[in-house]
Amino acid sequence: MIRKATMRDVKAIQDLINHYAKNDKMLPRSLNEIYENMHDFWVYEEKGRVMGCCALHPTWEDLAEVRSLAVAEKSHKKGVGTKLVKEALKKAKELKVKKVFALTYVPEFFEKLGFKRIEHSKLPHKIWSDCIKCVKFPDCDENALEIEI
Repeated sequence: MIRKATMRDVKAIQDLINHYAKNDKMLPRSLNEIYENMHDFWVYEEKGRVMGCCALHPTWEDLAEVRSLAVAEKSHKKGVGTKLVKEALKKAKELKVKKVFALTYVPEFFEKLGFKRIEHSKLPHKIWSDCIKCVKFPDCDENALEIEI
């Protein structure tokens, strides 16, 4: 079941994200950051446990980011990640966002959903609001992708 995240899901969301962050497969998120952005998240719940998460974060008038997509290894190959991203894209459409982007170490996943690779320089609002605070700035090794809604 995919649903909007609640405050009770925050620690499970952080555990999922930081599991992959420890293996350098995504960037870590603090509890504070997740609490502050709770309204952006959806979770995939299986038997009462959070097994996946994804957020849609508006960054500018016509632009939003799919971020913090993580699926528990037990739930891989079940279409969970695809369903979570599609939920985020549905919300982007409701918000009248024209483009959605993702920064990822797994660009092939997003390409299967119709995202196209772009240069980081096409995302100045992201760079100057979030990326500049990242430990990897300015040497980001994530791939930037975008889809038009």
